[in-house]
Amino acid sequence: MTTSAPVRKAAAEVAARVAEAQLSALPADCAAEQVEADIDWSGPVAIPLPDESAVQAACGIMHVHGRAAGRPTRLGVDYASTVAGVLAAQGVLAGSIARERGVRLSAVRTSVAQAALLAVQQYLAVATSDDDWVESWEAGGRPPFRSRDGIRFEIETLYAEGWQLFWRALGAEPSAIGEGWWPFQQRFATASANLPSELHKTIAGVDYDVISAAAVSAGIHALPLREYPAHPVDVAACSLRILPGTAEVRPATSLARPLEGIVVVESTRRVQGPVAGHVLRMLGAEVIRIEPPGGDPMRGIPPMAGDCSARFRALNEGKRAVELDFKTDSGRRAVYELVAEADVFVHNWAPGKAEQLGLDAADLARCRPGLTYAWASGWEPLPWPEKPVGTDFLVQAHSGLGAAAYPEDEPSAPSLMTLTDILGGLVCAQGVLASLLRRVRTGNGSRVDSSLYSSAGVMPRPRHRPVWTELDRPLATGDGYLVLPRGVAPSSVAGPLGLRSSGNAAEIATRLREQPTATSISLLAEADVVATHVCTELRDLAADPRFDLALGRDEHVFPLTPWEFE
Repeated sequence: MTTSAPVRKAAAEVAARVAEAQLSALPADCAAEQVEADIDWSGPVAIPLPDESAVQAACGIMHVHGRAAGRPTRLGVDYASTVAGVLAAQGVLAGSIARERGVRLSAVRTSVAQAALLAVQQYLAVATSDDDWVESWEAGGRPPFRSRDGIRFEIETLYAEGWQLFWRALGAEPSAIGEGWWPFQQRFATASANLPSELHKTIAGVDYDVISAAAVSAGIHALPLREYPAHPVDVAACSLRILPGTAEVRPATSLARPLEGIVVVESTRRVQGPVAGHVLRMLGAEVIRIEPPGGDPMRGIPPMAGDCSARFRALNEGKRAVELDFKTDSGRRAVYELVAEADVFVHNWAPGKAEQLGLDAADLARCRPGLTYAWASGWEPLPWPEKPVGTDFLVQAHSGLGAAAYPEDEPSAPSLMTLTDILGGLVCAQGVLASLLRRVRTGNGSRVDSSLYSSAGVMPRPRHRPVWTELDRPLATGDGYLVLPRGVAPSSVAGPLGLRSSGNAAEIATRLREQPTATSISLLAEADVVATHVCTELRDLAADPRFDLALGRDEHVFPLTPWEFE
C-alpha cells in the first residue's frame, strides 16, 4: 500500500474520501503523489449545487432511479459523489502516467455533476436520439419478490426459456409469464419493470426453498435480498498482479491527452466492460473493439442515433471495431496479433472462458510482455463454488446496496438504475490506469481483476438503512419537484415561504405544492437556502443552456470528458 496523492478538501467531501481511499490502496509502484485532484459539486454545469441530493436532482439520477416508482426518488447512497471520487482517482493516475512519459501535468479537476451525467449517459442517449422511436416504460410491479415464508429475493435470467420454465414450475398463468418477460428483460435499459401482479401473487403462495429449487431446475438464479446496507465481505476494488516479462518504455514529449499512443483491445458486452474502454478512450487511448462476425447485435437495438443504436453509441463511440470469431483457430490467432501490438486487453467474459479459449493473462502476456490484462467480472473474488450470473441487480441485492438505496420506511430493493455496471466499469478502468503507471515506471505488466461486487464496496454507506423526513425527499411543487439542501432546518425554509418560522414539514410541503418551482426556489434563495429543481425528463438537460459546457451534441447528447488537466 502507498500514501495517497493530494486530494483537495473541497465541499465534495465524500468524493474526496473515495478518491483518497482508492489511491492509498494501490501498491507502492503504482503510487501517484505528484498530481493534485480537485473535486467540486457543479464543475462546468452553471447551477449552484450544494450537495449530493442537489446533483442527483439536477442531473437526472433522481429521475432514472425513480422511474420504477413513477416519481423522482432520491438514491439513498452518495452515488454521484462516489463516481466523482473514482473519476478523480483515474485523473490522478492518468496525469501521473503522462508525467512519467515526459509531460509535466500537476493537477486534475472533475466534479460531482459531471460524474452524475456520466452515470446516466445511456439513458440520456436514448432520450435525446434523433430517432422517432419512443422508449416505453411503466412504474410499479417491480421485483424483488416475497415468498410465502417471508424471504425477499431477486431472480435473474438472460434467456426467455429459463424464464418460462421457472414460472411454469411454480404454476403461474401462461399469459402472465409471456406478458412479464419483456419488462423483466428491459429493466436494464429502462430502469423500470412493471411485472404482472399475477407473478407476484404466484411467488407469495410458495415457500422459498421450493422457489430456489425451481430456479435451479430452470437454469436461472435466485438470490435473497440482504436487509442491511453493510458490505457482507470487504474486498479491494481491484487487484493487480505482476505478469512475467517487461516492456520497453518510450517517453512522449507532447500529449494532447494523457493516454495518447496507448492501444487498448477490448472484448466486452453489455455495460460494465464497454464503460471501461469508453473511459480509457476519453483519456486518449485508441480502443479496438472485438465484435462477432456481422457486428455486435446491440448496434441495431432502437432507438437509433444515425445508423447505430443510441445506447450502443453512448458507451462505444470512437472505438474501432474488428470482427472475428475467437472460438476458431484463426480468430484466436487474430486476437494474439492484435494484442501483440497493444498495451491493454480488457474483457468481461464469464468465469473460465478465457482459460478455455487459451486467452488468459499468462497466454497473452507471452506474446506481449508488459501487457495490462484486465478482467471485469461479476462476483470475483468471492469464493462461492457456484456463482450466480453476475448482473447488476443480483449484486445490489447481495452486497447491501439494495438495502441502502431506499430509506428505512420503504421496502429495501435494488435500484433499477444500473449502479454497479457503471461503477464496475469505472473501477476496472482505474485498475488499468494503475497497471499502466506501473508499466511506464518498471516495464512490468499486470493482471487486473475487478468486479461488479468489488465496485459495490467502493460506495460509502452506514451500517443501518437511512432515516429520512419528508424534507429529505423530492418535494412536489405546483409544476414539478424540488429538493432542499441536506439537513436544512424547517425553520430556515418556512419563513421564506411565508409560513410561521415554527412551520413543520407537512406545512412546508403543502405550501410548495401551491406555487411553481421557480417561485419557491427564488424565495428560498433570498434567504440563502439553495433549493434545486428536479429533472423529470432527460431531454430537458439537452435544451438547458446551463449544461452546454458539460454535454456534447451529435445524433444524441452525451457527456463531455469529465477531467480537466493542467
